Amino acid sequence: MSLAGKTALITGSTSGIGLGIAEGFAEAGINVVINGFGDAAAIEQERAGLEAHGVKAVYYGADMSKPDAIEAMISSIVEEFGQLDIVVNNAGIQHVSPVEEFPPEEWDAILAINLSSAFHTIRTAVPSMKHAGWGRIINLASAHGLVASPYKSAYVSAKHGMLGLTKTIALEIAQDNITCNAICPGYVHTPMVEKQIPDTANARGLTEDEVIRDVLLAAQWTKKFVTVEQLAGTALFLCSEHAENITGTSIAVDGGWTAA
Repeated sequence: MSLAGKTALITGSTSGIGLGIAEGFAEAGINVVINGFGDAAAIEQERAGLEAHGVKAVYYGADMSKPDAIEAMISSIVEEFGQLDIVVNNAGIQHVSPVEEFPPEEWDAILAINLSSAFHTIRTAVPSMKHAGWGRIINLASAHGLVASPYKSAYVSAKHGMLGLTKTIALEIAQDNITCNAICPGYVHTPMVEKQIPDTANARGLTEDEVIRDVLLAAQWTKKFVTVEQLAGTALFLCSEHAENITGTSIAVDGGWTAA
């Protein structure tokens, strides 16, 4: 089965993992909808670059913390493309702080973007997938959906919740030819991780080089950052016919982190 001509929404895809997945999908002939915040000129350049692969690429700047904005975006996608075949829930933010200093507003924002947005996207997208008789839902969780690290109470909680959401949705739609799986990356050298380095250095009293060596890559036995291309390849596999009986599971792409 060819994926060419399918339409995919990748949330949080104006940079980092999401943009890498969008590029991998476009190369495979999948129409892509990117979403996120950023400089308008830079986003337009990214969108045009995706269309260079011969697919249609559009941008929606929906605020993923707002259910009404998510619903409006998906309604527009279905109207423009006829249907929405693939959803990749990737939008995410981070804050690193000891729990007694963790700002409540940061907790609320992380839960809204990293977990609740996936729920609202899925609930709004599933009717189109059921109507088409085919669909793929991929939730970008994290190795932190499987194990914890200190100073990331909201992020770890949201990512653990993402795995519970993945399993539940998978059971509900198992007989509709729709799968729902999670990818759990280890550390990927994205702009969000780059921002974490000084924050973690301050929280732990380390240098930035020590954070990379002794914190970020300490548990990744390969001692290599995961690449966005590897994650795009994993997502494409989950969309392929070879994965049609894989649902409700999580795939760790983490350099052996969660094997230890």
